[in-house]
Amino acid sequence: MTGIREPQQERSRTTRRRLIEAALDSFGERGWHGVTVAGIAERAGVSRGAAQHHFPAREDLVVAAVDLLGEAQIDELRAQAADLPSGASRIERVVEMVLNLYTGPLFRAALQLWSVAATDDALRDVLVPLEARVGREAHRVTVELLGVDESRPGVRELVQATLDLARGLGLANLLTDDTRRRRQIVREWARTLELRLS
Repeated sequence: MTGIREPQQERSRTTRRRLIEAALDSFGERGWHGVTVAGIAERAGVSRGAAQHHFPAREDLVVAAVDLLGEAQIDELRAQAADLPSGASRIERVVEMVLNLYTGPLFRAALQLWSVAATDDALRDVLVPLEARVGREAHRVTVELLGVDESRPGVRELVQATLDLARGLGLANLLTDDTRRRRQIVREWARTLELRLS
């Protein structure tokens, strides 16, 4: 019986993952109002019934998508952490990693959701607690990667400013490639952190 259940559970996890990824792609391309569960199911190559079994409403997909987005960002940071140098150059590399997190298609999808949530109470009620949790985890991992002590005055605020700067630069990158300017900002912000955190 267990042998039968495991492949079925694996198929269910795979179907769920395909639906979440299709939802993120769809939100990023078409925005919240241009997306339906049926359209996401079609994009994922899954029947509408299977999609509604996993996610009865778009809001359910948002919860899963934001969770996946947060996990993907943290996983990406952790994967890159293995190659981090020590010393002052570590700070610059961590700043670069964090700032680059907010330039890809996953961030674009999140922005679509944030934009709608600003005027849609139901979506905002779903999104705010999820974003708070993802934000806390991103903050925690950034502290860990920088190797700083948050109990020191100003350290928590500097880490949060790094994440806020990353989101702002992600917005600037939406319409034009902002890579060159972002590199300059990475260097200057890393110098600021070196002075304040050492």
